[in-house]
Amino acid sequence: MEIVGNLNTIGYGLAAIGPGIGIGIVAGKTVEAMARQPEMAGTLRTTMFLGIAFTELLGLIGVALFFIG
Repeated sequence: MEIVGNLNTIGYGLAAIGPGIGIGIVAGKTVEAMARQPEMAGTLRTTMFLGIAFTELLGLIGVALFFIG
């Protein structure tokens, strides 16, 4: 069974919701942590960007699979 046409697009659109929610959670928790401990802002920001990069990687894998499939 092969999914073709608009169903692929809808499937990827639904799959993109996950990384969007993940980035929102990562950024929100980082801001919360910075508010609690301002002296750790640099370290937290670096860790946040790494988390965002890995979360976006999931979205990019979804794009690649969309074009492969």
